[in-house]
Amino acid sequence: LVKRYESNRRPHPLQGSGTLIDGIAAEERLLAPLRATADQVIDTSGMSVHDLTRHIRDYVAGEAARPLQVTVESFGFKHGLPLDADHVVDVRFLKNPYWVDELRHLTGRDQAVADYVLDQPGARDFALGYADLLAPMLDGYLVELKPFVTIAVGCTGGKHRSVACAELIAQRLRERGHTVRARHRDIGRD
Repeated sequence: LVKRYESNRRPHPLQGSGTLIDGIAAEERLLAPLRATADQVIDTSGMSVHDLTRHIRDYVAGEAARPLQVTVESFGFKHGLPLDADHVVDVRFLKNPYWVDELRHLTGRDQAVADYVLDQPGARDFALGYADLLAPMLDGYLVELKPFVTIAVGCTGGKHRSVACAELIAQRLRERGHTVRARHRDIGRD
């Protein structure tokens, strides 16, 4: 405890005008009745913050305490990048359904647009391959206890290509066992 307080350069809350050791001793006295009734006492001397978090999570709720929450978010580059994006993929290399009159008023959630976008040579393979590329990273985030991650998929306006690709990426990640939410930030914008 002394080492932790010294490395953070913060006084112990119970230290008052005394020393750090005095503050720790006061805390021990204050918590003695609680410690006497505890079913588990954790010695955190050799633990990092991450080790302690993992230990408590495993003790309280087991490995499945809090699954990683994955958001796959479509967006339009013309409206700016999502501020909370952890990873960004650009699908503007795909043909744009906006330039097809009968598809312009639809979105990537409509089957006709999804087919137009994903049936282009390499498009489906790209989206599925990207989802597969994310898998080891998401597994690593689970180990590191990252509670959520946002994958942003962008096209020009955020209505057609990015929506269709985001839906397919989300579906693939669900198939791999992740908790996934698809969100379409700019689908209703001009």
